[in-house]
Amino acid sequence: MKASVLLFNFTDKSRVQMITRALLPLGIKIKRISKEDYLQPLGFLAGVKEIAPVEEKYNGEELTEEMLLMAGITGKMVDQVLLALRKTGIGRINYKAVLTLTNQYWSAMQLYQELAKEHEMVTQKINNPH
Repeated sequence: MKASVLLFNFTDKSRVQMITRALLPLGIKIKRISKEDYLQPLGFLAGVKEIAPVEEKYNGEELTEEMLLMAGITGKMVDQVLLALRKTGIGRINYKAVLTLTNQYWSAMQLYQELAKEHEMVTQKINNPH
């Protein structure tokens, strides 16, 4: 699997262009995921050959936040990606994850719900440290 970043609900073309400009020098492929593919296994969307697609198409609500998934990117490369994004001045992307052996079978909706829970917990800790 080639190092890639999957983008979910990135509707602002200028933000997508900034991400592309930041990550192309690192040799990372950018892939925008359409809403109808939100039920596909993340591993399938990332190009993991052993993971088959599902027939069902998603027809629900759009995600309320942007979500970024790094696939085939580990260790120091994750830090390089995050630094490159920070340097572009793109601003905050609250929902970010790395494709793992566990979540590669999840749908985008499952990952989004998990990240939403984590984001809520972190936000509560920051706002109420005691």
